Amino acid sequence: MSSLMWELDSIARCATQYRTEMLAPLGLKSCHASYLLHICADPGICQEQLAQRIFFNKSSVARQLAALEEVGFIRRCTCSADRRVTRVYPTDKAMEALPQIQKVLADWEAIVTADFTPETLDCAMAVLRKLKERAAHQIQEE
Repeated sequence: MSSLMWELDSIARCATQYRTEMLAPLGLKSCHASYLLHICADPGICQEQLAQRIFFNKSSVARQLAALEEVGFIRRCTCSADRRVTRVYPTDKAMEALPQIQKVLADWEAIVTADFTPETLDCAMAVLRKLKERAAHQIQEE
């Protein structure tokens, strides 16, 4: 593995551990943060769109949504116009947890960028956006 990918993977694993610890009191797992951010921002998003946005396969998304539904954070509804489409909505419980989820994510970002100047942070964000864009393009081409 290249050193760039190793560093990115290491950062992601550390972030996962942090989110796991900080979200546990809410009854959430680390991965649930991205699901709930997208669902709360776009109520009624279809499962397939969600999978594309967060770069997980459809079966993984279905499993995690089932878990979130079971503990009351979301509800899923079959679209009346197209029965093949499942729409996902946040519950009041999800909307109440959203500020805490956002705080956990903001706190992590503040921790890992604590000594960055605004210019350094802008540069890092530009590089990361470009890497994400290329990675997403590659995945969508497959």
